[in-house]
Amino acid sequence: MLTQEQVLEIFRKTGGVLKGHFKLTSGRHSDTYMQCAKLFIDPKSSEALCKALAEKLAGTEVDLVISPAIGGILMGYETARQLGVPNIFAERENGEMCLRRGFSIPKGAKVIVVEDVVTTGGSVKEVVELAKKSGAEVTAVASIVDRSNGKVDFGVKYVNLISMEVVSYEADHCPICENTDLPVVKPGSRI
Repeated sequence: MLTQEQVLEIFRKTGGVLKGHFKLTSGRHSDTYMQCAKLFIDPKSSEALCKALAEKLAGTEVDLVISPAIGGILMGYETARQLGVPNIFAERENGEMCLRRGFSIPKGAKVIVVEDVVTTGGSVKEVVELAKKSGAEVTAVASIVDRSNGKVDFGVKYVNLISMEVVSYEADHCPICENTDLPVVKPGSRI
């Protein structure tokens, strides 16, 4: 099992901890961004992270892993591989999470939702609802990073490799915007 410091070292090694002025998927602003896409540059590191996540999910019933696109796709795949189950992803169409590309969730399936970073949990909650509407039972949610520091509640077991509180601000009350001329960068997947 990886320690939080070992996970942070993988982030540093791959360039996954960014400092600056960022617009998060939630719309909030922050001076720190955890760029999980960088973790998947190195297959050995990403395998180690997803294996550690799968270990934390040991004993959880699972038939299928589903992730929100784009951030969770690679992580969902590798976590599903570690768990020995199929993997699919949900993506936005007309602003809503849906299943495309011929994907479906079998009624009664035990599903784990996997995401890279959770701040407000909005995308994960949408995927959880999508799975429930398909007749599945969501047995757990998993992420590499929990930026809410344990404050987000999905109504099911939630595991992560790092739980931290990275300060974020409402866009219209952002001190970075007010006190600097740093441009806002949107490194995430939702535009």
